[in-house]
Amino acid sequence: MATQIKQLNNPVTLPKQEYLRLKQQAQAYRSMVARLFELPLRDPINEVMGDFRNTNLYADGFLSDLEEGLRKSSYAKKYGHQTA
Repeated sequence: MATQIKQLNNPVTLPKQEYLRLKQQAQAYRSMVARLFELPLRDPINEVMGDFRNTNLYADGFLSDLEEGLRKSSYAKKYGHQTA
């Protein structure tokens, strides 16, 4: 294990153009992934809660806590206005 860690700390030399190309690819990848995994809410909270209530599987206390959590969540605040 110590040998593996030592090997990871060894410097690698790259030509500047190769370094810049890899850096640009990494930035493009991060940008693409950020947009890919930024998913807006698909349904309004009221609609989601209605679906949960209509199943008759959940206690009222759970449903109240769920709705409160959804309304307070930073995700809902950021994307709550976006619906399918």
